[in-house]
Amino acid sequence: MSYFAAAVVREKGGWTAADLNLRGAVDIDEVAERLRDVAPDADLSLLFVEADDTYLVILRLDEGEDLRVFGSDSAYAEESQLGALLVGDLKTSVTGFDDSEQPRATGTGDDDEQPAVDPEADPVGEADLLADLGIPAQRLLDLCAHEGMLPGDVTAEICQVLGCVDEVEELREV
Repeated sequence: MSYFAAAVVREKGGWTAADLNLRGAVDIDEVAERLRDVAPDADLSLLFVEADDTYLVILRLDEGEDLRVFGSDSAYAEESQLGALLVGDLKTSVTGFDDSEQPRATGTGDDDEQPAVDPEADPVGEADLLADLGIPAQRLLDLCAHEGMLPGDVTAEICQVLGCVDEVEELREV
């Protein structure tokens, strides 16, 4: 399975982006360490991993600490070794909703059932990891569930809001 991994870091001078090679990573902690190494003094580091025009994973480090992860679909963990490494340990429900913004459940109506945003996808992790940057959890989930939106489109939309879309698009052209 092919992938594109873009590290986007915010330092005092603004945003910078760099390709990140994930080959040979043995666990999520090693991926986080590689992200830290891009800019050790960054106040915010994000990693966008897009796989086969199907899956998107976003990792976030604040000042090199407190790793947070969101995956557009838990199926990525079953589809590839990299997917298992990035989202395999995440719970099968998204987090980060308050009661007023939680998506409505679909299916049987069982109260114990987790809400589903898209019946074909099972987003996992912390959907609110970009909320303080202008992308609330529901917006992120809507972008991921929007028919016709590829992971690269979602990354571009997020980076447009953040103000670093040009930096990431330059990486795609290489």
